[in-house]
Amino acid sequence: MTEQNRNQTRIERRFADLRAANRAGLVTFISAGDPDYDASLNTLFALAESGADIIELGMPFTDPMADGSSIQKASLRALNAGQNMQKTLAMVRALRERDSDTPVVLMGYYNPIYRMGVERFLKEAAEAGVDGLIVVDLPPEHDDELCLPAREYNIHFIRLATPTTDAQRLPLVLENTSGFLYYVSSTGVTGAQAPTPEKVEAEVNAIRAHTDIPIGVGFGIRTPEQAARIARFADAVVVGSAFTDCIEQAATPAEGTAAVAELTRALAEAVRNAR
Repeated sequence: MTEQNRNQTRIERRFADLRAANRAGLVTFISAGDPDYDASLNTLFALAESGADIIELGMPFTDPMADGSSIQKASLRALNAGQNMQKTLAMVRALRERDSDTPVVLMGYYNPIYRMGVERFLKEAAEAGVDGLIVVDLPPEHDDELCLPAREYNIHFIRLATPTTDAQRLPLVLENTSGFLYYVSSTGVTGAQAPTPEKVEAEVNAIRAHTDIPIGVGFGIRTPEQAARIARFADAVVVGSAFTDCIEQAATPAEGTAAVAELTRALAEAVRNAR
């Protein structure tokens, strides 16, 4: 490993490797603790082993207002099984014992972090091996709350942009974003209708005129075919609700893990061969 690589974060190294391979990455989402801790941990391992380039791990919350039905139900299943922030961080620590390379991004809402205490959360997250945060209800106007303190712990703060983020708003969104920008390709909640690739490509290209940061595209991408179309122009393809559906529809937790692994392999192959 070169000195430059040693100084890069896991997310930066991963995107550098993706650029060198001339392909997009696959970003996968599950809710931590869904349907229970042990099954969710097995699913986390399976994601890393089946081709996920970056893993988003949802922090369960009682009121996930930006999420659709599938992820809302996943979050509630996890909470009903006793999932909490300490268990979520324990999952990351367990993954790090087996995998020191795959970036992990915690995704969710500010309330559980605030209740734990920002400094304590960031310290324990960094020690566990967390690489980034997506906190959907903290806009740029509140960067002092979490975004800027996260920098002190070498944790990326990944911002969301949407089709309604206009040219006046975009610079503020980009200002303190690091790791990658998550482009929400359709308005509404997660799991919504799949985006039109041509429209999304034009919107991503418009954002690229303002930043060099990698751009991941998500919301509504469920199949390998859809993922491949987005992977032709995006730096990463983000898939979430399709995985939580696998877990919900499985007859047993083990079957849910197997279904997630199978879908991950199919998506990873489609993304790798898209260009």
